[in-house]
Amino acid sequence: MEEEMRRVIEESVPGKQVTIAHVIASPIREVYECLGIDQLGAIGILTLSPFETSIIAADIAAKAADVEVGFLDRFTGSVIIAGDVDSVETALNAVCDILKRGLGYMVPVVTKT
Repeated sequence: MEEEMRRVIEESVPGKQVTIAHVIASPIREVYECLGIDQLGAIGILTLSPFETSIIAADIAAKAADVEVGFLDRFTGSVIIAGDVDSVETALNAVCDILKRGLGYMVPVVTKT
């Protein structure tokens, strides 16, 4: 039997959205080590599109609560913040609220583990 070769073309068509807004309330030590950030309590994770929104989100988060920006990648739309649980949750909620109300983004509910 002949095997049929298939070619798949994938495209990314980013909309204005927050894909993930999640709080890790009590991460294990290895997570901090792998990320290369200080252990400050909780970790907040955001993925956004368009990717440049990560710059806006990091600024909003840092102004909304006592958190540190641990990682920001404007080429993938990833933002990692760290701080105490309440501050991280406050920061993520502020980012989602401002992006939704002010810029018309689609946002998820902030989740927590």
